[in-house]
This record gives sequence, structure tokens and C-alpha cells, in this order.
Amino acid sequence: MDQPKNYAILTNNTSQTQEFVAKLLGNISIDELKLLQNKRGLLFSRSEIERFMDEEDRHDLKILTKDTPQSLKTMSSGEQKKALLNYLLNQEPDFLVLINPFDNLDVATQESLKEQLTEISKSRSLVHFTSRLGDILPVTTDFFKLNGNELEKYASPEAFWEANRHDDPQFKGTIPAPINPIKEESTELVNFTNISVSFNGRQVLKDINWSVKQGEFWQLIGPNGSGKTTMLSMITGDSHKGYGQDLTLFGQKKGSGESVWDLKQRIGYFTPSVTDKFRGYHSLENMIISGLHDSIGLYVLPTQAERRLAGQWLKLLGMHDKKDTHFRELTSGEKRLVMTARAMVKHPPLLILDEPTAGLDDKSAALFVALVNKIAKESDSAILFVSHRDEPKLNPQFIFELIPSENGSIGIIHNEK
Repeated sequence: MDQPKNYAILTNNTSQTQEFVAKLLGNISIDELKLLQNKRGLLFSRSEIERFMDEEDRHDLKILTKDTPQSLKTMSSGEQKKALLNYLLNQEPDFLVLINPFDNLDVATQESLKEQLTEISKSRSLVHFTSRLGDILPVTTDFFKLNGNELEKYASPEAFWEANRHDDPQFKGTIPAPINPIKEESTELVNFTNISVSFNGRQVLKDINWSVKQGEFWQLIGPNGSGKTTMLSMITGDSHKGYGQDLTLFGQKKGSGESVWDLKQRIGYFTPSVTDKFRGYHSLENMIISGLHDSIGLYVLPTQAERRLAGQWLKLLGMHDKKDTHFRELTSGEKRLVMTARAMVKHPPLLILDEPTAGLDDKSAALFVALVNKIAKESDSAILFVSHRDEPKLNPQFIFELIPSENGSIGIIHNEK
């Protein structure tokens, strides 16, 4: 039996991936992929997992998890993707369409999935849509790039790699100073001392000892389910698990009378899902200014000083000419730069970036990392960068790694990457 063709399709912020995949799975003729014509393909993507999750929630219809008492939404990202892949393979399709299959997976789970997909590629074709060059499978035979809805084919792998290299991005200018600097008296912003956390009898964290001081740049890493989200929610005040424990935030012992609002005033926070809250017609200028008021949208008349500060941030981002453009019209990469500027506009003592580069293409991710490195170098804000990916060029001073064990994850500190 001949080795099937395996296709890599590089996507970016302009790619109309959803429309192209619909054509491919709908058996609409695509010249460059004519070998797949009249063959049966199935979709492996995050959107498919969410569709099956919705079926469970709405109709109590278990499809991917019918052989287990566990619900799909209680599984880790890795478990969800494993369940979907097994379900698809049981239907014996001629080819699989993969959309960013390694997003939101820890390194070990990524490697396991790559091995499984490599084995699958021996018996059926894979059409791998990816925004990251590093995710491309070594079994790839044909290389493409999706520009809008136009598929560009490369004559050789060498031509593909050469054409899609990019220079390291740089930002001109300096980080704008805040209008009203926040004075933080405590040098130590976060301190976990022998912190252990359990959920429903299962221990998640065991004897965590960790402190974050002013101006430090940390990366928090660990496999899916290791407790990263639990730790973040304790820092932001969104979890009750910090009460009764030796947890100190901004110099105040947890449970000693602090309010969640007091905590959030000191924290700038961004995760990609936050962008979904801004569905209205917000100009970029107003988006930046709303960070000064901690509001979703701007409902007060901005001062000249606030407008000037927003302009400085937009100039730094290279978007000053778009200050009146609506936020909803930006690309994913541009939105995340603006949201980070919004989180940083007051120069909070602590800036938390939770999976900020998930789903971005290489160029957009590199631009985001360059901005974070610049903030770390030119401000006094401590940074906590949480990511499954080992982002090239990210320059944290320290790494806090959660390592799962039978009795909950333990924490290990590494100096630099």
C-alpha cells in the first residue's frame, strides 16, 4: 500500500480557515487537493469538542464519553482530544482534517499526540491546518499557505520553509508612564507558604512554596490539570481555597479583611477569552482608556491626559492611525496587543498573562512576546506569564514549574529559561 499524502496548510490572521474546511469536507473540488475528491473526511478541532460538549449539556447526550462516567467538560484538554480522535477513527474516514491540534496541550501530551498522528498518517491522509511552523508534522509531503481563501502551493519543502521565516519584531519608543502611579508598599506581592489544595477529595497542590516580588518576570508552567489555574484564581481572589492558608497577597494575609476589589486594583489580567466580552463598537482609543476605569467599554468622558496616554500606547503598538477603528475589526494578534496595553495602562504591580499566545500564528506570537519582554524591561510591574508553549525569545527571569505527583503537584523553581 502506498504511503498516503499528508498536507500541511499554514494559516495566519487573514486565513478563512472555517470556510475552506467546509469546502474540503463538503467534497467541493479543490484543485490542489484533488486526491481527496469524493473521499470521506472528518474534522479534528476544538470546535468539534465544544459541539459535543454542548450536546452533553443541552440534551444529556454522551457521545465521546459514552464508555466513561466522566463528562466531557470535566476532562483535561488532552483527554478531550484523545476521546475525539478515538471517536473519529472508529468511523474509519479516508482522511482527517486537523485544526491546530496541539493548542492548549502540555509538552508531553503534544509529543504523545504527534506520535499517534504520525502512526495514523501511514494509513490515511492528514490535512493539517496550523498557525505554528513548529507544529508541522515530519510526515508532511505537501506544503501550502492559506492566504484569505486562496491556497498557495510550494514547489518543495525547502521553498516553504524559506518563504515563511520572519525577522524578530521590535517596538520603537518606550513604555508610556502611568498618569497616577500605584504605590505598592510591599516588596513581596505574592507568597505561598506550604499551600495544599484539594477538590472533591483529590489533592491538586502539595506544599507549594513560592513568592513573587516587585519587578520580577516569571513563567508558570506545568501539564494540563497540574494546578496552574487553581494558583491563578487564588492570586486574583476568584477562589476560596486561599482562606485558612498561609497565603499573602500584596503584604496582606488572605482572609484578614482584604476585598477582591482591592486585589483586582493591583492586578492587570489578560487571557484570550476576555476579548469575547468586548462585542460592542469600542474604538481602540476607548479600549485603552477603559483600562484606567476597569470597565467593559467607556462610559465617562475621557480627559485630555487619558486620551494622550492612550495615543502613546497606540503609537508604541504601531496602531495610532487606527485609534478610531473598532476593536472588533482587528485581527486576533492585534486584539491581544491592545488588551495587554489595556491591562498595563495603569502599570499594575502585577501583570498576569494567561495563555496569551494560544491560537496565534508565529508572527503574531513573536510580536506579542516582544511586547511582554519590553514591558518587563521598562516597567516595575511583576509579570506572570502562563503558557503550555515554550515561546521562542520569551525572556523570563524565573520559571515556576508544577510537577504532578500522586499527592498533588509540587513546585520547582528554575532560574531563567
